[in-house]
Amino acid sequence: MYISMEIPLVLNRKNRILLKELTKTDFKLRYQGSVLGYLWALLRPLMMFAILYIVFAKLLKIGGEIPHYPVYLLCGTTMWSFFTECTSQGIQAVVARGDLLRKISFPKYIVVVSATLTAVINMLINVAVIIIFALINGVTPNWSWFLIIPAILELYLLSLGIAFLLGSINVKYRDITSIWDVFVQALFYAIPIIYPVSMVAETSTSAAKIILLNPIAQAIQDIRFGLITHDAVTTWNYVASPAVIIPIVITLSVLVCGSLTFRKKSKFFAEEV
Repeated sequence: MYISMEIPLVLNRKNRILLKELTKTDFKLRYQGSVLGYLWALLRPLMMFAILYIVFAKLLKIGGEIPHYPVYLLCGTTMWSFFTECTSQGIQAVVARGDLLRKISFPKYIVVVSATLTAVINMLINVAVIIIFALINGVTPNWSWFLIIPAILELYLLSLGIAFLLGSINVKYRDITSIWDVFVQALFYAIPIIYPVSMVAETSTSAAKIILLNPIAQAIQDIRFGLITHDAVTTWNYVASPAVIIPIVITLSVLVCGSLTFRKKSKFFAEEV
């Protein structure tokens, strides 16, 4: 059974096996030849966290008013790494699997989904690390931890939509990858990963609300709220209704637009890749 976006509601057995094998292959190839291997799935976000913590928490004294700020920062950097890895790998997936697309007939979206699922595996490993750090830091487990599931799903669907949209364009115009890398670098500072939303609100309440309407910022803040501290500012407790649904609308719009664009362009992938 298929919906109009060419994304099946249920993968048939053949496609499930293909998706599983491509995901396993992507995950293995990513760390093939490295000395530390799969440990890089943990070390990359931890190293990024360590640098940001030393610079911004210790030297610039940012985040002192936030409970469990080290875990708060680790959570933000991990989710940001998940978003960037998911989109970057997804955008390059069709080009990277060009030989396979020319030789075998199968739904093209599988190569994008498999690339993003590799990022999901890395993220789940790192979530386990965050939970361990949270417990060590004195965070008390509670039922709100389950609230991170829809927030992570939202972040994944947004990433997948971007991967479908830009990945389909990247087949013909390879500049998309470089442009996205630059855009992501700028976007990092526009999202409250290293600084609290309250810091922005002190200067401009409107700017803080606009930031929280970004689905990436909204998802990350929701994850922090559910997993670490209820003092985390979220879209739901800071932005008035009905504007709170804007991040969800943006996410679904990007997913639908990306899927439709991918479906339209996928018929020419074998010729252009």
